[in-house]
Amino acid sequence: MIVNVLQHTPNEGPGSIQKWAHLHHHEFYVYHPYQFGILPTAEETDFLVILGGPMSPNDDLPWIKQERQLIKKLLAKNVPILGICYGAQQIVKTLGYQVKKAPVKEVGWGPVTVQTDMIKGLPHELTVLHWHEEMFEIPQEAKILFSNDNLQNQGFVLGKQAVGLQFHLEPEEDNLKEIVVNDAQYLSGSVFQQTAEQIISAPIPPANEAAMFSILDYLA
Repeated sequence: MIVNVLQHTPNEGPGSIQKWAHLHHHEFYVYHPYQFGILPTAEETDFLVILGGPMSPNDDLPWIKQERQLIKKLLAKNVPILGICYGAQQIVKTLGYQVKKAPVKEVGWGPVTVQTDMIKGLPHELTVLHWHEEMFEIPQEAKILFSNDNLQNQGFVLGKQAVGLQFHLEPEEDNLKEIVVNDAQYLSGSVFQQTAEQIISAPIPPANEAAMFSILDYLA
C-alpha cells in the first residue's frame, strides 16, 4: 500500500504514523506542498495522511485548494484519509462544512474522551497534545469521535473512510521537542497555561501511539 503524507510545516512531521507504515511494510512518501507545490495524484495514493500546520483551510492559497481537490477525488474513490488538526479541517471544508475560530485556544497537553465505539482499542480518555485555535464542524454524515470540556468537536469518524483529529497523537519525544522549540510563542493565550518546559518535560503517554495505531488499522 502506498501511504502519502502531506506535511505543512517543518516541525510537524508524521512521527508514529511513519513507524506504523514501516511496521506494515507500506511504501511511504512525504510531500511538502506549502514549499514545493507538489501533491501526489489520486491514482498513486492508497492512503492519505494530512498533517497539521500554521495555515487555515480558509486561507486563499492555490495549493490549499488543490489539496481539497485531491481529497474530493479520494473520497469519491473510497480511499482512506486521516486528517490531523489543519488536515482534519481540510477534510471538513472539502465536505462543505465550516472551519472557524474555536471558543478557546488550546495549546499544550490536555484530555479528550472517546464518544463512539466505532474504532476498537481506544481507551476512554487520552492526554494528547493540542496546538490549535480553530475548530471544525462535524459533518452530518460523520460521528463525533473525541470531545473535551473546552471543545465538543475534537475528532470525527466518517464511516471506514476518514478520521479527523483536532489534536496530535503522532508526536514522539524528538517530534515534541521540535514542535515546541520552534513554535513556543504560540503558547500565549492558551487555556492550558503551560510553559514550553512543562510541555517538553511531560512524558508522552504510551497510549497515544497505541491509539494512533488503532485508528490507522481501522482505516487501512
